[in-house]
Amino acid sequence: MMKMYDFGGGNGPVLAHQHANGGGWVAETASVDESAFVGPDAQVSGNAEVSGTARVSGNAWVSGTARVYDNARVSGNARVYGDAQVSGNAWVSGDAQVSGTARVCDDAQVSVNARVFGNAWVSRVSESVGQ
Repeated sequence: MMKMYDFGGGNGPVLAHQHANGGGWVAETASVDESAFVGPDAQVSGNAEVSGTARVSGNAWVSGTARVYDNARVSGNARVYGDAQVSGNAWVSGDAQVSGTARVCDDAQVSVNARVFGNAWVSRVSESVGQ
């Protein structure tokens, strides 16, 4: 059922619904697969996409034209926005932020207060940012 929801950011309330798999808020302009999970306090807004078995949980949010897909995880108070992408088995957690055209993929982990931005690329199993 569509309702109005204010995602913050100064745009005021927009058409949105609660995702069937987790109950989190999804803007009608965003795209979230049925197989993806958006937790009850998580948000997906703008033209963002969450697909595959990706999970957005905790107080995390995904916005802009960002994409979270495959088996990727965004949790805690993490933010993924702009044209950023999180994919593979990557995990963005804590108060971390991924923005711009940055890519976090494969088995990489970005956590704590780490910032990945611009055209940065974090991909290897051994790469952990913010630990």
